Amino acid sequence: MSERKHEMNPMSGEHVEIDGVYKNEWGREVQMARGNVFPADPVLGDTEWQLIEYSFENHHDGRTDPRLVPKKDE
Repeated sequence: MSERKHEMNPMSGEHVEIDGVYKNEWGREVQMARGNVFPADPVLGDTEWQLIEYSFENHHDGRTDPRLVPKKDE
């Protein structure tokens, strides 16, 4: 038998652990940063939040990080 791991999504009032875009049960999307607190929904009250997109800060000014650009062999 395989062991299934059940994880609960974060709830309103809990601290954000991962930077990203989160969506609640009604589809409201919010950009959150680590250390923020998940807000309550104006209609639902306390709600569950699901991470739908990670936030990455590895590009500055729209340019690719120079370490990722292939270099010609010398």
